[in-house]
Amino acid sequence: MSRKLGSPDDLDGRGPVPPAVRSSSPGWRDPRLWVGVAIVAASVVVGARVLADADDTVQVWAVADDAGVGERLDPDGLVARRVRFADGDDQTRYFTVDDELPDDLTVLRGIGGGELLPRSAIGTTDDAGTVTVSLAVTPLLVPSGVGPGAVVDVYVTGDAALDGRASRDAGEPALEGVTVVAAPPTEDGFAPGGERQVELAVPDAEVGEFYGLLGSISTPVVSLAQVA
Repeated sequence: MSRKLGSPDDLDGRGPVPPAVRSSSPGWRDPRLWVGVAIVAASVVVGARVLADADDTVQVWAVADDAGVGERLDPDGLVARRVRFADGDDQTRYFTVDDELPDDLTVLRGIGGGELLPRSAIGTTDDAGTVTVSLAVTPLLVPSGVGPGAVVDVYVTGDAALDGRASRDAGEPALEGVTVVAAPPTEDGFAPGGERQVELAVPDAEVGEFYGLLGSISTPVVSLAQVA
């Protein structure tokens, strides 16, 4: 039986046209689906771990400015720093922001500005082994940068010793590397006679010798030199 020209089976002369096939989504048994799920799950776990490591830090106190031996820190002079400790035991050596700070924050050793506040560097006034000495100093003999926490050398000169002996060499400090505990502003810290009051943390062993020097000079002149 002959076919008519133009039938659907012979439109282009190449035989019957195959039926259209619709694309279908992969089923739940398709291994490609499970590989994709595994990759996504692994990415989530790795990302969570990275974020956890990034947040594995604690806030600890650091001093805002240099602090010398014998100085009493003001809590307002502390700043919080976020730190990650490689060894958890290292954290116990410092004051965290969650710790209750001691009432007496006397510095037992020099602490640089920005340095973390170690527990070993803080004690009481008795622990520091210093005595607070108040001096009356001519304002012109006090460097403008001298304030609480500054480290200074103290020089004492005079006209003549009361016992007729020459006083110590003027170039030799009477007190060396002592810390300023308080230095009221010029308008608030004037002593009688127009001098400025400056309080120093002086080691116990040096207090007697220092006052002995002052008493041996008829007109002692005290001056301060700030240590860089």
